[in-house]
Amino acid sequence: MSSGPAGSSIEMRNDAHNEEDKDGILRIAIIGAGTIGLSFTGLHLSHPANRDGGRTVEIRIYDPRPELRAYVERMLPAYLSPSPAAGSLQAPSSSSSDSKVTDRIALPPPISSHTLILSPTLADAVSTAHIIQEQGPESISTKQSLWSEIESLAPPSALFWSSTSGIPASVQSQAMRNPKRLLVVHPYNPPHIMPLLELVPAPGTDLDGSDSDIQRTLAYWRRLGRDPVVLKEEVSGFVANRLAFALLREGVELVNRGVATPQEIDRVVEQSMGPRWAVRGPFWSYHAGGGKGGLKGILGNIGDTIQRCWDDAGKPDLKSEGRESEWVGRLCEAVDSSYGKLGKEDLKDRDDKTKRVLDITRGGTTS
Repeated sequence: MSSGPAGSSIEMRNDAHNEEDKDGILRIAIIGAGTIGLSFTGLHLSHPANRDGGRTVEIRIYDPRPELRAYVERMLPAYLSPSPAAGSLQAPSSSSSDSKVTDRIALPPPISSHTLILSPTLADAVSTAHIIQEQGPESISTKQSLWSEIESLAPPSALFWSSTSGIPASVQSQAMRNPKRLLVVHPYNPPHIMPLLELVPAPGTDLDGSDSDIQRTLAYWRRLGRDPVVLKEEVSGFVANRLAFALLREGVELVNRGVATPQEIDRVVEQSMGPRWAVRGPFWSYHAGGGKGGLKGILGNIGDTIQRCWDDAGKPDLKSEGRESEWVGRLCEAVDSSYGKLGKEDLKDRDDKTKRVLDITRGGTTS
């Protein structure tokens, strides 16, 4: 990635990039320890690629929430693989309760060679980091202020990743001196299980340089068995969300029309396109459905039906009617009556089944 005048600036970034090799420690700062932040923390700590070959990982978590240590000790074990029993994370007896003192948490085998630190300040978290991964509030002003501060505190070679659900890098980085350093790394939840990562750089970012931030990011995630996709343009919601929201929109339309209930629509997806698309995506599937004619053949055969469905597609409007509109209330009540309040066991069941599906479709490479 270009970063000002050629020569000294590039050399400085390369020298700093080699810091990991000097002591064998990969230092990662996690900014924001919500569901996504802890899921990524679990992945960084417990993936075999970060345990093998003598590599040591140091994670520093910065999150201003109260009782952070108790929260991390309670929640993180669910994201570790293999997953230790709840409560197996412990603070060393020498740790201090003083909020100005760095707080270390003891990790269980087989990841006990790694280090988990709760940083009292943003500076403590990022000042020596090779990777800075942010999962803060979905607020433009908050992210702009945060990245400007991170840039002033972090090493010049550090990778800057945002796990935002929809705020482009070009918007988040407007207060930065070198805005092209920031890269959206958008996961599909939960990232400690799901292989997909959408990498979305700001316009004009160097995508091909061998030492570019894009290539360094791709190398890291591929080593962890992830399947990153680099988007060529910033689009609202990125790709995965746009596809998912399109299906959700049509599901909402069918419920509102009374064609089917939310539970029935879920069953349709689970018993048809869900399993099919877990194996091959929609373009491959319809290409195969066209026989010898491929996608062109299927468009020729049922193109009129496809067009009628597109013409008849629903357009429920959250913006003009508001999130508390009558149809939203009816829809949410219908979903609540079908599923009630989901608990930890429901989510664990989902995650366990998803892992088994991915183990089949990816040949056992989900760890």
